[in-house]
Amino acid sequence: MSQSLFYFFSFVALLSALMVVFSRNAVYSVLYLILVFVSLSGHYFLLNAQFLAIVNIIVYAGAIMVLFLFTVMFLNLREDNERKLPALFLWGGLLSGGALLVLMMLSLLDTPLYQDVSAPSQIGLVENLGKVLYKDYLIPFELASVLFLSAMVGAVLLGKNEKGERQF
Repeated sequence: MSQSLFYFFSFVALLSALMVVFSRNAVYSVLYLILVFVSLSGHYFLLNAQFLAIVNIIVYAGAIMVLFLFTVMFLNLREDNERKLPALFLWGGLLSGGALLVLMMLSLLDTPLYQDVSAPSQIGLVENLGKVLYKDYLIPFELASVLFLSAMVGAVLLGKNEKGERQF
């Protein structure tokens, strides 16, 4: 049962990721990206990491994607406003994407396709995650919180960069 769910979530995630890239409408791309995050949360549930699954749905599929959706809707992305890029950019993108694909394929050559990993079944629960986070990884956790705080302050400063407003 879990193997078929794994393949189902994988198929949905891959199909949705392809639709994010190939969709002509940016709003539909954001909606497909939400579907990718939901299917990845299904993988977290299969790994018995319920906390990560819920956080992934709330934070990424909920808050951040709603923010992306509003941003895309405010940008007024229409085809008549779209600029044509030079062919050099197209070939550069194809070359770099092809090189990345070759690197990924080469890295998968030495990786076994199926590896039985037997992790403890209670490792992804909130209680165990909190114990590990505040016992073993307290300093990196606090450093990450300082980094997020500085990113939020930077975002506020960038957002207030209009004439007539007070600069910090």
